[in-house]
Amino acid sequence: MFDRDFFSRSAVEVAPELLGAHLVSGEVTLRITEVEAYLGEGVDPGSHSFRGKTNRNAVMFGEPGRLYTYFTYGMHVCANVVCSPAGTSGGILLRAGEIVEGREIASMRRHTSRTSNDLARGPARLTVALGITLADGGTDLVSGRLRLEPAGESSDYESGPRTGVSGDGGGAAYPWRFWIPGDPTVSPYKAHVPKKRV
Repeated sequence: MFDRDFFSRSAVEVAPELLGAHLVSGEVTLRITEVEAYLGEGVDPGSHSFRGKTNRNAVMFGEPGRLYTYFTYGMHVCANVVCSPAGTSGGILLRAGEIVEGREIASMRRHTSRTSNDLARGPARLTVALGITLADGGTDLVSGRLRLEPAGESSDYESGPRTGVSGDGGGAAYPWRFWIPGDPTVSPYKAHVPKKRV
């Protein structure tokens, strides 16, 4: 098991170390293959905590090693691992992974998936496959219902700009998307596309 100190570091430092780790949710276990790191208040324009603490992002400023969940696009839940010492903020978006246990359960939840590689390819698919909801926000990943377990050995990884992040936070100055190269469960990179005004 990871201990609290593991998460009490910068999200950029912790993120590549989560690749290959297992996230256990009841009978379903996911091997993490892709993540994105976000730093905190006044530092990272792509982060939910960039402008300070709110009711929505308060978990990011709390105890490290907890789950930060949020609703996006009016329909999807995304899950993040809270990092950095309490009182500061940082998080790691869980972008993709491979279901290594409980594939039948994950498949029932993600019945539109065409292949097993698609079950948790993308942050919204990942939460559905694992049964993570908004109500899981604040869950202790060290000793709670959802838990993170270290990989047997560290994974090789690549890094690049974060997916779909608008503005400065999505640029080359923030190469904080980390993934296991060649893994078929990693989601395709998509740059942010501004909406056209009519």
